[in-house]
Formats: sequence, C-alpha cells, structure tokens
Amino acid sequence: MRTAPPLGEEDRGRLLGGAHHDPHGLLGAHPVRGGVLFRVLRPYAKAVTVLAKGLRADLHDEGDGLFGGVLPLSAVPEYELLVAYEDNVVTVHDPYRFLPAVGELDLHLFGEGRHEELWQAMGAMPMVHQEVTGTRFTVWAPNARGVRVVGNFNFWDGTGFPMRSLGSSGVWELFLPGLGEGELYKFEITRPDGSKTLRADPMARRTECPPANASVVHTSHHRWQDAAWLERRAERPVHAAPFSVYEVHLASWRPGLTYRQLAQQLPAYVKDLGFTHVELMPVAEHPFGGSWGYQVTGFYAPTARMGTPDDFKYLVDALHRAGIGVLMDWVPAHFPRDAWALAEFDGRPLYEHEDPARAAHPDWGTLEFDYGRAEVRNFLVANAVYWCEEFHIDGLRVDAVASMLYLDYSRESGEWTPNVHGGRENLDAVAFLQEMNATVYRRCPGVVTVAEESTAWDGVTRATHHVGPGGFGGLGFGLKWNMGWMHDSLGYVSKEPVHRKYHHNEMTFSMVYAYSENYVLPISHDEVVHGKRSLVSKMPGDWWQQRATQRAYLAFMWSHPGKQLLFMGQEFAQGAEWAEGHGPDWWLLDPSYSAEPDHRGVRDLVRDLNRRYTDTPALWEQDTVPEGFSWVVGDASEDNVFAFLRYGTDGTPLLAVSNFSPVVRHAYPLGVPADVAAWREVLNTDEVRYGGSGVGNPDPLKPDASVPWHGRPASITPVLPPLATVWLRPV
Repeated sequence: MRTAPPLGEEDRGRLLGGAHHDPHGLLGAHPVRGGVLFRVLRPYAKAVTVLAKGLRADLHDEGDGLFGGVLPLSAVPEYELLVAYEDNVVTVHDPYRFLPAVGELDLHLFGEGRHEELWQAMGAMPMVHQEVTGTRFTVWAPNARGVRVVGNFNFWDGTGFPMRSLGSSGVWELFLPGLGEGELYKFEITRPDGSKTLRADPMARRTECPPANASVVHTSHHRWQDAAWLERRAERPVHAAPFSVYEVHLASWRPGLTYRQLAQQLPAYVKDLGFTHVELMPVAEHPFGGSWGYQVTGFYAPTARMGTPDDFKYLVDALHRAGIGVLMDWVPAHFPRDAWALAEFDGRPLYEHEDPARAAHPDWGTLEFDYGRAEVRNFLVANAVYWCEEFHIDGLRVDAVASMLYLDYSRESGEWTPNVHGGRENLDAVAFLQEMNATVYRRCPGVVTVAEESTAWDGVTRATHHVGPGGFGGLGFGLKWNMGWMHDSLGYVSKEPVHRKYHHNEMTFSMVYAYSENYVLPISHDEVVHGKRSLVSKMPGDWWQQRATQRAYLAFMWSHPGKQLLFMGQEFAQGAEWAEGHGPDWWLLDPSYSAEPDHRGVRDLVRDLNRRYTDTPALWEQDTVPEGFSWVVGDASEDNVFAFLRYGTDGTPLLAVSNFSPVVRHAYPLGVPADVAAWREVLNTDEVRYGGSGVGNPDPLKPDASVPWHGRPASITPVLPPLATVWLRPV
C-alpha cells in the first residue's frame, strides 16, 4: 500500500470542523490512478485496517483521526474496516461506501411539498441497504454548512459521522451500518456563522422521556387487531351519525398509568358510559407537561411519558376493539422556542416565518409555522396523515385554527402586514388547511377533522372546492367546535334563575346559525380550568340546585343540534377545577364517601343520555339540516322553558323540554303534531336515581286535538320538573 495523496487544507479543515457538504467525496473508497484510494475518519482510533476478500491492509495514520492509503486494485471491492482503539477492536462496515439511501423521487416530492408519506423518507429509518442492515438518517437543514449524527453509539462526538448534502433539496443523509432501534441520537448542525447547535430530529418517531430530549431510533412491532373497526367506520358520514365525545388528558385521567395500563381501564369506562369517541388532548411529544401537550417539539412521536409508540398503538387498538373511536388534538398552529428543537433549526428561520413579526405568536411566546414554504407545509400535511395511517387515529381536532387564519390575530394596528389583496386573511394558512383536509379525507376513509375555530370564518366545514361569498373555497373540515353556543349557554345557566329571563336569547341564538357549519357542542378542558370553575360549580344555588342545573343542561346539550363533547370529571359533577397534576376526583364516586347519588347520579345520567342518544336517530341523523329541528316554544322567557322537536330521516320525532326554573310547572301546555297517538317520557333528569326530586310523567301523554297550541294542531300538558330536562317520544 502506498501513501494517499494528502487532503487539501480547506477540505481537511471543513471535514474535521463539521462543515463539509460532501464527506462521501473525501471518505470511503474511490478509484484513482494506479489503484483504489481508501480514506477513513475514526477519531481516537490507534489503527485502521481494510478487510476484503483475500485482502488485509493497514491504512496510514494521517493525524486527527484520518487514515488513508492507496491499494493496487482495479475496482472498489466489498470491504469492512477493522478499527483498533486503546482497549478494544471492532469490525465495521464503512458508512462512506454506501450510495444515498433516500430516493430522488422522495427528494423531488419533498421539494414540491407533495410527499404524503414523508416519515418514510426523513428521520431515522432502520433498514437493509445494499444488503447491509443499519439505520438511514436524513434531515432537512438547507442553511447548514454541515451536519453530523451524534448519539450514544459515538459517545455524542459526531466528528467521524458527517452527513452529505443531497444537492439543492436541503436534505442531509447518512447510512450507518450496524445501528438499530433503541439508539439515542441528535443532529449536530454547523450554522451559517460557523457556530454549532445540537438538535433533536424533527421527524423522530420516538423520543426520550422529558426532560431528556434525545431522539430514539424506532421500529414498530405492533400487530393491529382493529381491521373490523377500520372497515366499519366509513360506512356512515360522521355528521349524520351518533358522535358523543369524552375528552381525556391521558397523563392525568388516572395519574401514573402507562399506555398499556390505560388500555385496561379507559376503554371499559368509556364504553360503560356510552360515549362513541374519546378525544385525547395532544399526545405528540412536548417538553413542558404544564402545556398539556399544546407546545409540541416532537410532531411525529407520541409522548414517552407513558410508554413507547407501540404502547400507544396498543391503547388505540384496545379502544377500537371496544367500539370506541379515537380523536386526538393536533397542533399545527405553533411550536415552542426550545433551543434543541425547531426554532431557527439550522441557524436561520426555517420552520417559522422569516419575518419576525409573522413568526412570533403574540399570545403564547411561541413561533408560528411558515405555511407558505413547501417543505414546512409538507412536514405538517404528512404529519396529519401519519397519525391517521400509522396510529389508526379516527379524527384530528385541529387546535387554534383562528390564530392561523388571521394575520392580525391578537395583533394591534401596525403590528401586521396585509396580504397581497389588502386583507387580513393568512392566505398561506388557508391553503395549508385546505390541502391538509383534502389529503386526509382522500387517503383515510372514515377519518374526520374538527376545527377549533372561534370566529365566524365562512365555510370552515364547506368542501374545499366550493367557493363562498368571501371568495375562498371551504376549509374542508368535517366538524367545527361551536364556541358561540358554549359561551352563550354557559353564560345563561350561570345566572340565578330569577335573572335568566333577561338572557333567554343566549339559549336560542345558536339556532339562528345552527346550519352554517357542521357543529360540535364542546364543554372542554378550557372551560373548567384557570379560575373558570368546574361545570357544576358554575351553576348558582345550593348543592342540589347546582347538580340539578347541570343535569338539565347536559340533557339540553345532548338534544340540541350538533355533536357533543364533555371533558373528563364533568361526567360526575366534580366540584374542583381540573388540574393536570392530579386529574379527576374519582373518590367522589365511592359509595363509602356518600350514600346519596350526588356524583354517581350525574354519571348515571350521562350514561343514559348517551344510550338514549345512540338509540334515537332523531338526535343525530339530521344534525346539519333544518329538517331535523323545529321549535315548539322558544320564547317562554318568563318561565325559563325551552321546548323543541328533533326529527329522524323517517320523520320520527323526539320532544325535548327544559325547565331552567326551580319550580315545578304543572300541566304546562305544549303544541305537538296531531299524528302521534301518545307521548312517553324516556328521560327525565329529575329522577331520584340521578339525585332529583322524582317529579315526572309516569303515564303516557295523549295529545288533545281540541286544544291546538303553539301553532300546532294538538297539545299535551306534561308536568315539568324543577331545573330539569325531559325527553318524550311517541309511544
């Protein structure tokens, strides 16, 4: 073997300094005049030997961990390296003899913002490449001068593991043979100014448990058992199906449980209460537990606090096998500024907007995504698909949509720049949301997207190809949280009954716009935290009146057009606000705590509400069309009474009557259709077993056609219990 020609000082300096774009051009084996040049970078090695079939040759020590030499060969052989350190000797494949392990098509699609399975092309992917088992690392860092892989496998010293730049894609790649799942890693990035930063992988599919923040090489071994569920879920459109959601913060539902332990308890509990779906507050990895998951750093990794990604799949699988759909909060509106995560990832604004005024979120101290950049849009759209396809998620509730849609969101005049048309709409965010929804609905049959959107933006749940009066196509969501209904109705029930007549319209106004979108009625975590008090504590009066009002309100909510969502703990009238540190007060349901059905009664009502709801198509088949609803009396403000009819597609009605006054109203006249022989009470929130006073209508009520009422050809005169809602159906 003869001595290799020395590296130029510039190449040598950039290579050793982690600022070389093409280390594969310097390292590995390359044909040269008179043979094959081998060059290896192995810091701390004492000697390096090339091993090939019938060949063993020691490379010359060139200093600084570089070893090289020229062998008199006619072609590059298949070879390995024997590396001798102070206290051990290892035989390894040379990472710099491999071709790129990510395809040209992958890079092209990513550059166009159209790679719908981006997680297959980016991040750490265990694989067999050129018949060798290892892990391919890829990361997008277009502004970096150099990128190196560091981890526990190289003692967090990336000197010998520089990545190559794949042209104008901005993607850096390195295949490390022999490396497999479970390895910890990060990317060491040399910024444009020459400084270095250590970053977690934006595409990591598994992470360390916070506060540790390294990424983890991951391969899934879960075998799904929910094929029947997936096949069935697309049979009926969500807006025309029963949809009753139990919102859960997994870490505090039963504090201390793992994903697999939750799988033994949560499905059974939710199934017993009759909810059709759970909605999980954000499960993507986040460093600060007090953010409840809404400040995400690992968009492709379930939080490691409760187990591995496969453990989370096990939980989703268990819920599906119990017949329960799984929604999850998805947070594409912003990300935190942690120096090891996405913020100025490669030394310049990358995932965030380059305009600091556009990048800084005014409310949360976080950064907003640059939705106009193809690669960033791709990162997020593929992420939505990822959760639905890899984790079988049935729906995405998209957080803080309003903050994405408006350039002037929480900004004063002079703090924002109008769009090209002079308006305040964020056109990039609109296009992103449309693309995300269209992609998810095309790829994932039966999945629903739900917008938490707090303004009157036109067409949130309109199809993306249908242009509205404002000139925009619909955003393409399946459902939208009805924040107006939530605010108005909670405002009404929080008033003393004597004052409610002055706020009667707060309970009826929602029907003015009920069909402008496909709505969910949300009593979420946001309404029972930070001084807002729990649901039952919002109600006025003594303890009996508070519980009675909550029961009446829940039954009003379940019968109102729209789907419903209830946050954990509110199903049994927990008096304390939610706190992520300890979760619901389950001890309140213990009979030894109280023989009275105070809390158990409210829980039992919620169970019956869900069962009656699911068994009554009139309450969900025509949620989004006017034919499904008709007021009986909506102006009885002096009485605090509301009554309306709901209809199924076959015309079968349900009559819902709410009395938000603490007095019994005997023989209260209500107009009804003439073609019903008798009405039977099927639900009464004042039943003794729910904690009520037991006032009700045990006998069927026969319409009197001789006394038309409320513009209808007949009437009935039920007794209305105090602070209660009753449901009546044809006998």
